[in-house]
Amino acid sequence: MALMPKRVKYRKQQRGRMRGNACRKNFVAFGEYGLQTLESHWITGRQIEAGRVAATHFLRREGKVYIRIFPDHSYSAKPLETRMGKGKAEVAGWVARVKPGTVLFEISGVPEETAKTALLRVAHKMPVRCRLVTRRHSL
Repeated sequence: MALMPKRVKYRKQQRGRMRGNACRKNFVAFGEYGLQTLESHWITGRQIEAGRVAATHFLRREGKVYIRIFPDHSYSAKPLETRMGKGKAEVAGWVARVKPGTVLFEISGVPEETAKTALLRVAHKMPVRCRLVTRRHSL
């Protein structure tokens, strides 16, 4: 089932602009290896779910997969063959807005090669260019 909020204060939101790099969620916090974006984009709840399924299927119940983003921004779409006007359209879906540097997924409890392969499979499901990052250990 696609991710979406249980309830929101306002159903319809404006599109907004995504400028700059990510200031939060930009380092590996929970796992050992992470998938970091290199572009800004909207990622739908279905794409996040497809990435989660790809990772868990490849890991076969080994390790743990962390999802660091959540689709909390609604977007609307008018039906086909509808004339302009008549107000803002109904909510068509939910997206997570990501900026360059945002960590999307993290994996822990598996060897490095396995984590790299799993995150590569997740990256193929995402609409943005991604790179693999590792946890910064303090000395």
